Amino acid sequence: MTKEIKIALLMAASLFMEIMDGTIVTTALPSMAKYFRTGSSTVALLVSIYLITVAIFIPLSGWLADRFGKKKMWILAVGLFTLSSLGSALAPTFGVLLGMRVIQGMSGAMMTPTARLIVLEKTIPEQLLRMTSYLVWPALLAPAIAPLIGGLIVTWWNWRWIFMINLPIGIIIILYGLFLIDHDNRTVIHRRFDVMGFIAIAIASGLILAGAELATHGRAEWLLAALMVIIGAGMLVFSYFHLCKVENPLFSVSSLQIESFRFTQIGCSVLWLSVGAMPYLMTVYLQTVFQWSPVKASSFVIFIFLGNIGIKPFTTVIIKTLKYCGALLSAFLMVMISSLCLAMITTETFPWIIALLAFISGVGRSLALTAYNGLTFADVPLAERNSANTLTAVIMTLAQGLGVSLITVIVSILSHTMPLEHAYQFGFAFLGLLMLWPMFELTTVSRNIGKSTI
Repeated sequence: MTKEIKIALLMAASLFMEIMDGTIVTTALPSMAKYFRTGSSTVALLVSIYLITVAIFIPLSGWLADRFGKKKMWILAVGLFTLSSLGSALAPTFGVLLGMRVIQGMSGAMMTPTARLIVLEKTIPEQLLRMTSYLVWPALLAPAIAPLIGGLIVTWWNWRWIFMINLPIGIIIILYGLFLIDHDNRTVIHRRFDVMGFIAIAIASGLILAGAELATHGRAEWLLAALMVIIGAGMLVFSYFHLCKVENPLFSVSSLQIESFRFTQIGCSVLWLSVGAMPYLMTVYLQTVFQWSPVKASSFVIFIFLGNIGIKPFTTVIIKTLKYCGALLSAFLMVMISSLCLAMITTETFPWIIALLAFISGVGRSLALTAYNGLTFADVPLAERNSANTLTAVIMTLAQGLGVSLITVIVSILSHTMPLEHAYQFGFAFLGLLMLWPMFELTTVSRNIGKSTI
C-alpha cells in the first residue's frame, strides 16, 4: 500500500466520522428528549443545528487551508471535533449539548473539505478515479449504517455513547496524521479575507437549510419555510455574482466554466437528493407502515451498504469499460428502478425482495458517486482545485441537507390526500423519478467526457 493510499484512507476515516455524526444522533433523539425533559421538536435542533453550522462554515475551509496550511487545519479540526464529541457525551444540560453540536459542526466544516483537498490537490488526472474511490465510501457507508449503530447503542447502553464512539476514532487518526501527512512545503498564501462573500454564503446556506428543516414541522410552517428558502436562493445568486466580480473572492467559481466540473455539480446534487434520503425514507417506512422495530428496519437498510461495498472493487473497471456516460446511465437506471420497485412493496412482500432492492439501490449509488467523484476534478487545473473543492463542498452539503427535508415534506403533503402508506410509496417513486434529470444531462455532454482520467 503506497503512502498516497494510506493518506486517502486516513482522510476517508475522518470523513466517515463527520458524516456519521450528522445522522446517527437521529436514532437517539427520543432518549435525549426524555433525559432532558424537553419536546421532540426542541431536541431535533441537535440534528438541524449541526447541519446548518457545517453549511455555514464550509466556505471558510479553502481560505483557512491557504492561510494556515492543510495539515495544521485538518489536525486542528479533527482534534476540535473529538473534544466537542467528548463534551457532547458529558453535557449536563441540553443547552451545553446544543453548544457542543455547534462546535462539532464548525470543526466538521473545516475537516471535510480539507481532507479531500489533501488527497486531491496534487493528484494527476490519471490517478483521480482511483484516489477518489477511497473518498467515496464514507459518504456511502455512514448514512446506511448510522441508524443501525445508533439503534443498537440506544437499546443496549444510552445516548451518551453515540458521541463517545468518536473518541477512539479521532485520537487514532490524529496520531497517524501527525506522522503520515507531509507538511505544506509551499509559501503560505496571505489572501485578503472576503467578508462579504462569507456573510452572503452563510446567510444563504443557513436560510435554505433552516427553511427546509422548518418545513418538516407541519403545514403551519410551510409559508415561512418557503419564504426562507426563496430568500436563501436569492442570496446564493447574489453570492455567485459577488464571487465573480470581487478582486479577492472567498473562493473562485471559475471552475464552473469547465464542462466536466459543471456537469458533476448539477447532476451529483440531484443524485444526493435521492440517495441521501433513501436510507431515511426506508427506515421510517418499515417502522411506520410495516410496524418493524428500529433495529429490524435498520438491518434492512444495511443492504444498501452491502450494495455499496459489493460493487466497489468493480467500479473502476466498469467506468473504464463503459466510459463515464455509460457507467452513469447504468447507475441511474439501477437507482430509479429499485426506487420504483420499493414503491410497490407491501407487508406481504417477501423480506428477501426488500433486501435485494436495497442492495441494487446501493450498487447504483456507489457506481454513480464513484463516477462523479472521479470526473469532478478531471479537467480542473491543480492551481484551481482548492476553490473547486470548496465550491463542491458547499453544493454537496446543501444537497445532502435538503434530501431528508424534501422527502419529509412531500410525504407530509401527500398524507393529507391519501393514506399514509400510499404517501410513502409515492415518496419512493419521487426519489426514483429524480434520476430522469441527470439522465437527461448525459445527453448534453461529450461522450468522451473525463477521458483524461481513464
